Formats: sequence, C-alpha cells, structure tokens
Amino acid sequence: MILVIDVGNTNIVLGAMEEGELVGSYRLTTQTPRTSDEYGITMVELLRQKKITPKHIEAVIISSVVPDIMYSLANSIRKYFDKKPIIVGPGLKTGISIRTDNPREVGADRIVNSVAAYELYGGPCMVIDFGTATTYDIVNEKAEFIAAITSPGIRICADALWMRAAQLPHIEIKKTKGVLDSKNTITSMQTGLVYGYIGQVEYIVNKAKEEMNCPNLKIIATGGLAKIIQDGTTVIDHFDGLLTLKGLELIYQKNR
Repeated sequence: MILVIDVGNTNIVLGAMEEGELVGSYRLTTQTPRTSDEYGITMVELLRQKKITPKHIEAVIISSVVPDIMYSLANSIRKYFDKKPIIVGPGLKTGISIRTDNPREVGADRIVNSVAAYELYGGPCMVIDFGTATTYDIVNEKAEFIAAITSPGIRICADALWMRAAQLPHIEIKKTKGVLDSKNTITSMQTGLVYGYIGQVEYIVNKAKEEMNCPNLKIIATGGLAKIIQDGTTVIDHFDGLLTLKGLELIYQKNR
C-alpha cells in the first residue's frame, strides 16, 4: 500500500492506494504553520479510521505547489512512517515530455494530472482542474505537454465580488435553473459566476480544438467545483475527482 499526497493552495488531499485502488482518502486545509508532529499525528489518526497503520505503508509520494510546508511535511513522513518521500519534480520518470518555454515552471499537480489523463483516457487530451486557480493543460498524441492555461478559480471570482463591491454578499457557488432565474442579489451573482464560467470553459476548449485541428480532443475535468460546471456544458467528456491521486500512483509505479 502506498500513501499519495497532493498539496494544493487550499487543501492537502491524502490517499491510501493498493494495487491501483483507493482504500481511503482524506482532506486537510493547507496551513503553513503546522509542525511535522502535527502533520504526522493527523495523518496517522486519519489512516487509522480505515485500520491502516504506518506499517502498512510501503512508500509515500507527494506533489506540491506550496514549497513552504514541504520541510515539515517531509519530516513528518520520515518520523511517523519511516519512509523517505518521493517528491514529484525534475528527475522523476513520468512518461510525459514537457514542451513549454520553462518546464521547471510547470506545477507538479499539473504534471501529475496530465500523466493520469493520458494514461487512463488516452491522448490527445486536455485536463481542466477546477481548484484555487482553474488550469487547462493539453497533452498531444505523442505524450507531449504542449500548453498550460491558467485563469482565476470560481471561488476567487466570487470572493473578488464580495470583497470589492460593498453591497454584494459572500455566496454559495451553485448553478441556478437558468440565466433568467436571477430574481435577487444572490441568484444574480450565482448566475453570472457559474454561467459566465461555463462560457469561459466552452470557449477555451473549442479554441484549443480549433487551433490543434483536433475535434476529438478528450476533455477530462477534476477538482472540487468541476461537477457544477460539467452539469452545464457538453464539452467535458469525463469527470474524475481522483485524477491527481491516480496520477501519483502511476508515477510511483514508473519510478519504483
């Protein structure tokens, strides 16, 4: 059994994987001030809910876009699991060639998602990750990572309205029945955010297909708010909420 850890700007997602199957998954808020003991004790207690002990964990692999927590997190793995974690970065075999101006700038999570999408769904493909930021990553039929697009996440857009407009409230992000279902301030904001975001997704997907001359580009969505957008459009072919965890397990298998 291996422990896969995805460190994002908002959440840390843990998964215990055995022979490609997810045994248990857990979510923590990403908090820089945590000590290695706090990380270690929390992870051990969460895994214990599934009767998993540190002795069951053969290896640990981590992807992270938050460098500030890595010292404490890596130390917690060494101390509580007696393992040296594998960190996704330069030098690891992924099966994907990064064809951007500066490959080192590509976030580990984006590489992991691209590996999973290509291996599980085939190429050419685009991964849309609806996280703190929304990212669109394209892998061609040769397993080459050829483009990375980044836009503000839906929650960032909602927070910007709330913080910058005095009379607008903090709202739940949800899809209304339609654009004419905007009868009050809250539904007005929800409609604008969600349907506006659906429009962004459809335009970027269709533009990528046009520029690549690739109408069969597979579109795979992941991330916490992906289902809200998928329910309002037909351009998303697959939703996979575990894409990053699956990608970490695949990369571990390539490097074991």
